[in-house]
Amino acid sequence: MMTKILTPILGDDISPRFDLSAEVYIVSVDEKGRYQDERIVVLPQISAEQLCHLIVTENVNVVICGGIEEQYYQYLNWKRIRVYDSVIGPWERAIARYLDNKLQSGDILWNQKEAIVDE
Repeated sequence: MMTKILTPILGDDISPRFDLSAEVYIVSVDEKGRYQDERIVVLPQISAEQLCHLIVTENVNVVICGGIEEQYYQYLNWKRIRVYDSVIGPWERAIARYLDNKLQSGDILWNQKEAIVDE
């Protein structure tokens, strides 16, 4: 069975907020974890409603995102879409963790070396 994953992105990272995302990455993955179709979609407007509409019309199964308002989270769950929220870090790493069955809501995926703290 094919799984379709969508994540709102900001550069190389998951967008911090679902409702402020201008771009999304969509990938279809087969049962062996091979990418079948991947693309970045630039949204015509920044809108959580349009993003939810895209998720439903694209038949997405899994959403990996940062912060998401409760109403959108509940709507996507009602549509039987699995939502991993409050995930922080590179979107490629998040998808790899999902495919390894290791992703959890709230995961912070930056390495210690990547975390730069200004003093």
